[in-house]
Amino acid sequence: MTYAEWFDTHALKHKKIVEKLVVKKYTQEQIIEYFDFDNMVKNEYDFCLLYADNKQCHEIELLNCYLCACPHFCFDDAGIRKEGEMTLYSECTIERGDTFSYENKIHHDCSNCIIPHKKAYIKKCFDLDWKRIMHENL
Repeated sequence: MTYAEWFDTHALKHKKIVEKLVVKKYTQEQIIEYFDFDNMVKNEYDFCLLYADNKQCHEIELLNCYLCACPHFCFDDAGIRKEGEMTLYSECTIERGDTFSYENKIHHDCSNCIIPHKKAYIKKCFDLDWKRIMHENL
């Protein structure tokens, strides 16, 4: 699956859940709370492949999944730029995390960054439209 395919598929999943909560008249705070990892594993098991194994993408307490992916993560399936013989396909605009490479491809590794999974950050950039928050990815 390409980055763009994942992005579009995830945006639809996110939108479906948010629309359901808006119909139920959830407040912003309630919507953010709904996306708590423990709740999502129970009630939205198709939202993330890791949920099947009750596994978190980042081992932190109070993981929130509203911003699965991060507004600072950008990608281009055609490649962002060449770095010698390698092509960079994803990066962090605030230069957090690390990279990994294989087959002449470099990808960003966000596994050591928890910024988008904290409620304070989510509240700061909250929007009902996940794609609007993720505008740097588009």
